[in-house]
Amino acid sequence: MRLLEKTLAPLRRKVMLLVSRAVLTLADDETTLQTLQAKLLGDEVLSSLERFQQYGFTSVPHAGAEAVALSLGGNRSHTIIINVDDRRYRLKGLENGEVALYTDEDQSADGCRIVLRRGNRIALQARVIDIRGEERVHISGKEVEIHADERREMDVAGYGDALNYTGGTWTTDTYHDGSVFGPSTEHGIQPPEVD
Repeated sequence: MRLLEKTLAPLRRKVMLLVSRAVLTLADDETTLQTLQAKLLGDEVLSSLERFQQYGFTSVPHAGAEAVALSLGGNRSHTIIINVDDRRYRLKGLENGEVALYTDEDQSADGCRIVLRRGNRIALQARVIDIRGEERVHISGKEVEIHADERREMDVAGYGDALNYTGGTWTTDTYHDGSVFGPSTEHGIQPPEVD
C-alpha cells in the first residue's frame, strides 16, 4: 500500500495543480497573445502566463483582478489563463438574459457601457461617443430622434450651422468658408470660421 501511495503521489500533485485561482499583478498587452503575471497558491508568483481571450473581444485587466489558471499536464511552467474577472468593477443589476460591455469607469449612473437589453433594445452610454464611418454613416428607423441640451451642429466640408442654447436663449451661427482637409486635422476637417 505504501508503494502504491508513493507511486501515485506525483500524479496526485499534478492533478491538484491542474486548475488554480489566481490574482493578477501585471499585464503586458504588447505581445501577440497577452501575457500576465499572477499570484497563485499562497505567494507563488508566475510570470509570462499567456491569456486566451474570446476572438473579437479583448481587455487589459487591472492588478488585483481574479483569474482561472490552467497548468497543462499539471506542469506549473506551462500555465495559461483562460478567464479573468474583477469583482470591483463588474456591472450589476442586469436582468436575466441581458449582456453588457463595460469598463472600470462604469461605477456611476453615467458610466461607459453598452447593454443588450430585454425587448430587443440596445443601451449605449458614455461621457463622449464618437461614431465614424470611413465612407458612410447610415441611420434609419421608423422614428429617429436627436436631442441636445446645449449645442447642435451640422457640417459638410466646413459649410453648415450651429444652434447654441446659453442662458435660456437659442442662437444660430452659420459658417460658409469651407475647410481645409489635412492629416493633422481631427477627422480631416479643420474647424471653420463662425459668422
